[in-house]
Amino acid sequence: MKFAILSKGDDKSNNLCAKIKSYLTEFELEYNEEVPDLVISVGGDGTLLEAFHQYVHRLDQTAFIGIHTGHLGFYADWMPSELEKLIIEIAKTPFQVVEYPLLEVIIRPKNGGEESRYLALNECTIKTSEGSVVFDVEIKGDHFETFRGDGLCISTPSGSTAYNKALGGAILHPSLEAIQIAEMASINNRVFRTIGSPLILPGHHTCLLKPLHDKSFMITVDHITHTYKDVKSIQFRVGKEKVRFARFRPFPFWKRVRDSFVADDRE
Repeated sequence: MKFAILSKGDDKSNNLCAKIKSYLTEFELEYNEEVPDLVISVGGDGTLLEAFHQYVHRLDQTAFIGIHTGHLGFYADWMPSELEKLIIEIAKTPFQVVEYPLLEVIIRPKNGGEESRYLALNECTIKTSEGSVVFDVEIKGDHFETFRGDGLCISTPSGSTAYNKALGGAILHPSLEAIQIAEMASINNRVFRTIGSPLILPGHHTCLLKPLHDKSFMITVDHITHTYKDVKSIQFRVGKEKVRFARFRPFPFWKRVRDSFVADDRE
């Protein structure tokens, strides 16, 4: 099996990466950054997001696993103290693969130029530095509302515990084939009105945003920000591709939600 390692870059993470590489090569696994079967992320959820985008071109062939060297994350679920156990599992045990849906983002320019396509593991946000964003929002080809406000956040189920949650969005189990739309400071008064609630769209529904004014938009896909002008539309839907996580033990999602956000008074 071929493996690659991505580090957060701090001394603790770098030292852990060196140990992992040394141990796994001793077990005769091949270190290969070009075509890995398994990518080991050492750091936090942000490091795993970087790993995802580095290997987004081979999602059907690469699985991911995360070791956290800071706060426990939703993607980085192994602790440094479990390193020896994890090394033996990787070297000796065929891992199970769990697949989660992704968000497809397609940005189309007004001038008929080439469209831009991205995949997000967590979310995509749309903002502008030129006042409020104003979009006609279409769902499944029909006009739903005209949104005015600071911006919109469209998230995956696995990303629903991130920025989406801070905006008042629902937490979705990552196995659901869906995307969620959450508002950022929408303008609601006698003249302007939005739904005011997060929307959850199933896998066969598409959301299309059409800008009503010529503005420069800051479109962030996970941790990567792009600036676009002359935007005709921005399309969102569940992607055909999926992210693959390597599992060597149960990963109870709702337990992780409880441990991350809810204090357990019984302990």
